[in-house]
Amino acid sequence: MRPMRLDMAGFTVFREETTVDFTDADFFALVGPTGSGKSTVLDAICFALYGTVPRWGGARGLANALAPSATEARVRLVFESAGDRYVATRVVRRDGRGTVKTANAGLQLMPPGFDVTKLDTGLSPEDLGEVVAGTPAEMEQAVLDAVGLPYEQFTSCVVLPQGQFADFLHAKPATRQQILVNLLGLGVYEEVQKKATERAGQAEAKLEAVDKMLGGLADVDEASLADARDRVDRMRELAGAVAAAVPELERARATAREQAAALGALDAELTVLAGVRPPDGIAELARAVAAARTAADEAVTAVGLAEEREEKLRGELAAAGDESALRVQLKAYADRERLAGDAAAVRAAVDAAQAEHDTAAGALAAARAAAEQAEVELEAAFRAHEEAKATDQAVALRAHLVEGGPCPVCEQPVPRMPAVPKGSAVARALAAGKAARAASDAAKRVVQERDAAARELDRVLLRARAEHDQLAARLAELDGQLAGAATPEALRGSLAEHARLRRALEEAAGAVRAGRDAARRARGSLDGAQERLRRAWRDFDTARDGLARFGPPATDRDDVAAAWTALADWAGEQAGRRRADRAGLAAAVDAAEAAAGEVAERIGGLFEAAGLTAPEDPQRDAAVAVERAEAELRRLEERREQAAELREQRAGHERQARVARALAGHLRANNFERWLLAEALDLLVDGASRILRELSGGQYDLVHDKGEFFVVDHHDAGLRRGVRTLSGGETFQASLALALALSEQLAGMSTSAASLESIVLDEGFGTLDAATLDTVAATLENLAARGDRMVGVVTHVPALAERIPVRFEVRKDARTARVERTGL
Repeated sequence: MRPMRLDMAGFTVFREETTVDFTDADFFALVGPTGSGKSTVLDAICFALYGTVPRWGGARGLANALAPSATEARVRLVFESAGDRYVATRVVRRDGRGTVKTANAGLQLMPPGFDVTKLDTGLSPEDLGEVVAGTPAEMEQAVLDAVGLPYEQFTSCVVLPQGQFADFLHAKPATRQQILVNLLGLGVYEEVQKKATERAGQAEAKLEAVDKMLGGLADVDEASLADARDRVDRMRELAGAVAAAVPELERARATAREQAAALGALDAELTVLAGVRPPDGIAELARAVAAARTAADEAVTAVGLAEEREEKLRGELAAAGDESALRVQLKAYADRERLAGDAAAVRAAVDAAQAEHDTAAGALAAARAAAEQAEVELEAAFRAHEEAKATDQAVALRAHLVEGGPCPVCEQPVPRMPAVPKGSAVARALAAGKAARAASDAAKRVVQERDAAARELDRVLLRARAEHDQLAARLAELDGQLAGAATPEALRGSLAEHARLRRALEEAAGAVRAGRDAARRARGSLDGAQERLRRAWRDFDTARDGLARFGPPATDRDDVAAAWTALADWAGEQAGRRRADRAGLAAAVDAAEAAAGEVAERIGGLFEAAGLTAPEDPQRDAAVAVERAEAELRRLEERREQAAELREQRAGHERQARVARALAGHLRANNFERWLLAEALDLLVDGASRILRELSGGQYDLVHDKGEFFVVDHHDAGLRRGVRTLSGGETFQASLALALALSEQLAGMSTSAASLESIVLDEGFGTLDAATLDTVAATLENLAARGDRMVGVVTHVPALAERIPVRFEVRKDARTARVERTGL
């Protein structure tokens, strides 16, 4: 796996959108101060692929993916693996309740030649190729197929976490053994042992279940099969005998049915013939029709006479004149009398209003004269007041003095107001002026009041005159209507004659209605009698039609009673002849039923001999018996086959349980795991020794003895030394050789084709001295020069970073962390 491009937004310290382009970075360093976010870049690579980070402590640390106060984190990684290019994306969100969940995860296989530099920096969803995984659940297997390594092996082969680089080299044998078990996945054999034990238990449980089922099939033997076959043969013989006897039974029953049908038909004919008799009251029906017809004719004649008298009265009433016109004229006389009285009363009111109006006009004129006189007196009082002020200047000035204010003459403060001298002309003039003003105001109010009263009397007088004019016009109109009219006494006489003729007409109309009601009743009685007669003929026709197959005689249509009598007599004769034939037909029916009973009894004997109950439908019951016998035989044969299959299954389960128990027993011993660990350690040390020899320029080989690691120094006559005697740089070389060998071993043990195209070391180099640091740098340069994988380191040591051609500098401020590429 080789990273090509990493995009982050809202991920831990990278709050804002950040892109790291690894496209041509074969040997690079992530540099920057401690805590700036260098290791977070590697965390983002792990998170994009596997959804977790080593230092988070598993999936429960998912909340660590979000930057402080952020609600969403997005990470997208473009990488190459085994020649294919993929893009992995993960999105984490915090909901309203504060729960952090993976909202989206996906892996896409990008088309060949896709230019990753054209990707947007906004981490928006894009169609970047074929969707390999679209949900978090699908990502685990899809990433394993693409990268070739599970999460634990990826963090041991590709991204090596900080602080764990030399642990394996310096670990005690027991600790190193456990590390190998964990890293190389040797714990799978313990899982295999557990699975084998479970399989053995499952196989033994199935074996027990099969034994129980076989116990339930113990009754299936050759004797029971022979009995079943014998019963099938007997039931088939029964079915054949019944099939031969059933036609005879059906013929006997058909004969019995025919004879019974003939007897039933004869009895039905006797019932029909015996039921023919004249209805009650048929003789009186004709007389009732004749009486009803006479009554109806008489009622029609009475109605005609009543209608003639009614028509005559209508003519007399029409000749007497229009009653409504007479009433209109009479009402006009009454209206004229009433209006004449009203007009006289209104005329008197008009005269009274005119007199009152004249009086009010005089009072108004007097009030206006008095008001004018009061105004003249007020003007004289004003002039007298002005003359008095001119005479008494001091009194005049007093009006402008204010106690405590300046004097208008000497401008000195006025300590107190001077008293008005007694007998001052100004005071008398002022009092006279006030009296004149009050008199003038009173006179004006009287003028206003009398003027309002006069205007109101004007309106009253106008209304009275208008009303009098309306009454006079109405009287003139009525006089025109009554010109040439009859007197009121003559009009009242004409109306009395109208009333008498109307009463007589109403009586005649009542007589017409009563006659018509009587005529309707008489006609109804006639219709009812005629309907009863028609019904009697219909009943007769129905009865005669019911006897048509017997050939009844012709009938006289003039007398229904005679027709019924003749038909009843003829039906009695026909019934007598048929009663004579019935006894012989009944005996034939008994004989046919007896013959059918004998055949049925014989068939019942066949069923009884076969051990079956008496049948309702012999042929069907015999077929059912054959089917049941055959079904029982098939069931026994199937149970025998089932027993054979169960025996085969039992043998298989027994073999499976035996093998699983044996495998569990072998794997339960520690020798197998120790053997695997020894083989794995031999392979690991051989691979690491080859790499260490290359990294150290041929100086060192790596060996092990009883779980301890040693180096063979070829520059010191092949001296064998413990790894804890190595310097810092030499320890780094040995640890790096072990890490590379371990990654190759893990790739070989992976379930899919692992593509180990990169390795990133997150190791603290700050504790190394200058010489050791130079050795480490040279080792990394040699590793990069091999050209078989991308090499990356995370460091904040400038001396090491300067020797690496491509550097990604990580800076952090109060808002976010940023990555800037420097170097080549």
